[in-house]
Amino acid sequence: MDGAAFCIACGAPPPLTSDRLCEECLRTRTVFSEVPERIQQHRCAKCGLHEVEKRWVRIEDEELGELRLREHLGVTEGASPVAVDMVYQPIDERTARLHVTVDGQLEGHQFTDQHEVLLQTSNAVCPACTRKAGAYFEATMQLRSAGRRLSDEELKSLRGTLDELLNESESDPMFFITKEGPVTGGWDLQFGSKALARTWARRLVRRFGGTTKETSTLVGMREGAEVTRLTLSYRKPAYGISDVIRLKRENWLVSSWQKDGPTLRRLDRNERTGATWRDMEKATVLSSFVDQIVVDVLNRDSSGAEVMDPNDYRVVTVALPYDDDGSAPNLRIAFIDDSWVALPGHTGDE
Repeated sequence: MDGAAFCIACGAPPPLTSDRLCEECLRTRTVFSEVPERIQQHRCAKCGLHEVEKRWVRIEDEELGELRLREHLGVTEGASPVAVDMVYQPIDERTARLHVTVDGQLEGHQFTDQHEVLLQTSNAVCPACTRKAGAYFEATMQLRSAGRRLSDEELKSLRGTLDELLNESESDPMFFITKEGPVTGGWDLQFGSKALARTWARRLVRRFGGTTKETSTLVGMREGAEVTRLTLSYRKPAYGISDVIRLKRENWLVSSWQKDGPTLRRLDRNERTGATWRDMEKATVLSSFVDQIVVDVLNRDSSGAEVMDPNDYRVVTVALPYDDDGSAPNLRIAFIDDSWVALPGHTGDE
């Protein structure tokens, strides 16, 4: 019949696609999916990180295979829905084969393609390992204390928070330590990243209080921009949370850390106040938390309690703290001015 539709490629009668092709000609003319037979990638020979979208990351083999497939797989326009299945087959340390199946529909017709892709890995060296090998560093961190030498226990506690941070930040290869060691009065570290030094400094202040000070030194130019090195000094207070200190002739418990200084809790009555770091330079530590002792209450009345002296095991009487409600089976005591004093804030548990 004159005017009847026909395939523009072979003249076949309907049904036809939107481009006026029969199914056979559609399949002949369509490349439904394509992917290279070989995909080349780079892996750092020193740390094992893979280069992905201009970053170096740690990634499992199958996840890496799926990622490379997404980067290189092309599907013809208009196909929907499309399902991709991949089987990762390791061959040796540097080579794997990807078995790929692509299913989908185009113009109502089902298409299924099979591909085999050789994934080949070449050795390279990531920027972080290059910098480590060259003893590169961007920042120096100095750990100190106010007016005294840091003890081994304090250094262990401070350094432990860096290990926590590094474990949480494995995805950033520039978070590495170039060099570290003891110096007079403290500990120095060199970092491959200014961000690592600043992040750790914030964590130290939140955990232990204290202050930080930054200075930058110009060391050269790179592509027209100044290259600087950061020196960041962290100064730990000579006191800690729950230490008893004397300030302005009054005795206080260090309660918490604030940005500008600690919050203090009065020892003899319910009073709280804030102090600046400068104010606290005049404070004296009367009893560190580690020197305080939890003792059982042997007997008590409305104002005092009998406890056993930890030094000679004699029964002594201590005044009850102002927040005692009579229910706690024990008290935390500190030896202050030649006598034992019960401290507020203790709830009866260790």
